[in-house]
Amino acid sequence: MIAVRSLIYQALFHLWTTFVAITGLPALFLPKPVVWAISPFWSAVSFGILRRITGLGYRLEGTENIAASPVIYASKHQSAWDTMIYPHVLKNPIVVLKKELLSVPFYGWYLKKYGSISIDRSGGAKALRAMVQDAREAIDAGRPIVVFPEGTRTAPGEHVKYQSGVAALYRELGVPVVPVALNSGLYWRRRSYIRKPGTIVLRFLPAIPPGLDRKAFMARLEAEIEDAQAKLVGNLADIPSNTTKPQPE
Repeated sequence: MIAVRSLIYQALFHLWTTFVAITGLPALFLPKPVVWAISPFWSAVSFGILRRITGLGYRLEGTENIAASPVIYASKHQSAWDTMIYPHVLKNPIVVLKKELLSVPFYGWYLKKYGSISIDRSGGAKALRAMVQDAREAIDAGRPIVVFPEGTRTAPGEHVKYQSGVAALYRELGVPVVPVALNSGLYWRRRSYIRKPGTIVLRFLPAIPPGLDRKAFMARLEAEIEDAQAKLVGNLADIPSNTTKPQPE
């Protein structure tokens, strides 16, 4: 039954996304705020479809740590769900993503118009400087930044080395960094169409203030995210395929 519901969700999600992508094309020639308005609307409906068809909802924790001023959100990354949620729960956030995504028809066009920051992962120091400059302009414009420090999606319980990009943003922008943990991979796995019923938890942790040296910052960021992550994921051997009933959004 989970597989059938997952397939129905996939079909409805792609139909909805295609409809928005086509009918929203005029927005690509209008001021950016038009696309900023489309994005949370698209994600809100997408999450509604997900909850009603598959039984997969979400819960926000630590919302008192969502800053009123522009900051950097350094988030764990386990599934595509993670890239959908931030425009829904933050105000006009800019996500740092790999440059290749900008070349995807429709999707890439909207990413560019939205103002997403792309990075060429093979570009070295030059690419890093360009990312920092784009991020500085975003912060000056009052928009928060979302970065995935590991640079890739990881499975629950998996841990890879944190990349230097987040340290560069922290040092150069001089704003707090809010660590974010989540457990989306328990229900929405990478390269799988299955969407298990349950409740994804997105947990915002207390901000790390600016001013730490690179080594101290990276050690603190990684320790805080991974500690919260371990608590959210728990003992993987004890997690059944059918998990808890989703909570209201």
